[in-house]
Amino acid sequence: MDLISARARFEAIQDRICQALGEADNQSFVTDQWSSKLGVGKSRVTASGEVLEKGGVMFSHVKGAALPPAATVKRPQLAGKPFEAMGVSLVIHPHNPYIPTSHANVRLFVADPESDQPTWWVGGGFDLTPYYGFDEDCQHWHQSAKDLCDGFDTKLYPEFKRWCDEYFYLKHRDEPRGIGGLFFDDFNALGFEQSLAFVEAVAQGYLDAYLPIIERRKDMGYGEREKAWQKYRRGRYVEFNLVYDRGTIFGLQSGGRTESILVSMPPEVSWSYCYEPEAGSPEAKLTSYYLQPREWV
Repeated sequence: MDLISARARFEAIQDRICQALGEADNQSFVTDQWSSKLGVGKSRVTASGEVLEKGGVMFSHVKGAALPPAATVKRPQLAGKPFEAMGVSLVIHPHNPYIPTSHANVRLFVADPESDQPTWWVGGGFDLTPYYGFDEDCQHWHQSAKDLCDGFDTKLYPEFKRWCDEYFYLKHRDEPRGIGGLFFDDFNALGFEQSLAFVEAVAQGYLDAYLPIIERRKDMGYGEREKAWQKYRRGRYVEFNLVYDRGTIFGLQSGGRTESILVSMPPEVSWSYCYEPEAGSPEAKLTSYYLQPREWV
């Protein structure tokens, strides 16, 4: 198990994603290298670009004396074990309400890394949170996810798509956060080398899925109504991240760098008491049609 090589691969993922998104936005990401008591990282952020209102692509490599509860949900026998973790996570919040918010992450966990037989697994995925739905975008997003999975095992997409639908669900709202995509965790079925190759494919698949959507929607006109709806629906994004997201909870429980953990929050958001969109409107169709689990491909 070569963790030095693994780290280089995750850093290359961050570089590739930032380059592609920077070209789509005509603006480069600002780099913030940091260190903490747990490890080191490189946060790359952009704000007020031509397309992206706020975006963050974060790399971190941390170590700790005891895995926190958020990292051992599926493996309770490892609770309290020393750990090493590395990965890349990103959230993109565009200006235009017709471009969805997107999220992706890939990560490697190693429990008891100094032992003769450390326990390791990978996790990650990507998901899409639209404010206005388009069948073409939803189908393309899921086709990209299926294509990358099928390159490794045709059984992966149905499993990880279902897992994503179940994971990105706001129980207190009784609704999905978005249209899903892929989610996987505690995964090592492909062996170490192929599992790393799979997370690299997930990162590339995210770009293949998201960049064409940006291109299709970035020049669509919008006004105050669309921005108000975007800010209102962003509230759901905040609620999920702070209440349910295992990555956010792990970062906070393990004493991670708060500024990097919470960079996923949107720049502007609003809540309206008991708000309901007008029946038959594009806003109403988001929840009645698009935010319903379905097979897009």
